[in-house]
Amino acid sequence: MIRALLPVIALGAVAPAASPAQALAGRYYRQFSDKLVGGPYYRGEDIVEIVPVAADAAYFRIHLDYANGHVCGIYGVAQATGDRLVYRDPAHWGSNRSCRLTIRRDGKRLRIDDGEQSCSAYCGARGTLSEVSLPFASRRKIRYMKRLKASHEYRVSLAEWRTGKPKMDFWKAS
Repeated sequence: MIRALLPVIALGAVAPAASPAQALAGRYYRQFSDKLVGGPYYRGEDIVEIVPVAADAAYFRIHLDYANGHVCGIYGVAQATGDRLVYRDPAHWGSNRSCRLTIRRDGKRLRIDDGEQSCSAYCGARGTLSEVSLPFASRRKIRYMKRLKASHEYRVSLAEWRTGKPKMDFWKAS
C-alpha cells in the first residue's frame, strides 16, 4: 500500500521555484554598431549585472547605449516579487511619480520595463527603460565580483536598501 502511494506523493512534492534574485543572477551583455548623427559609427554596449544580496533581493546595474551617444544608467536593489525583480526608487527626482522598474525572464529574453517611462530621468533623450530585452543566453557568471562589491554604485545601493533613504543622501558621504 505504501509503495503504491509513493509515486502519488512524489508527484505532489514539487520543488519551490528559485527566487528571481538567484535565477536571474549574472552578467548580460550585447554589442552592436551605433552611430553619431552626421558622424562616425561606434560600438554600443548594453550591460546588465544582477547580484543576489538576500534570498528575496538583488543588486542590479543597467547600462544601455542608444543612438548619438545617449545612454540609460540605473542601479539599485530590487525585491523579488513573483517571477521578477521589482525596483522602486525612493527618490522622485523632481517628479510626482517614483521610478518602478521590473526585470524578468521571458523565454529566451531578459526583459526590463519601467511601465510608462517612470524611470526616464535615468536616460538621455533617445534612451528608454521601457520594453528593453537582451538575450538570456548572453548571461555569464560575474568574474569581477570583488571589484563590483567595492564600487560606489554597489555600496550606495545597499545603503539605500538597508535604510530606505534615497541614493542622493549618500552621494555626499561617499
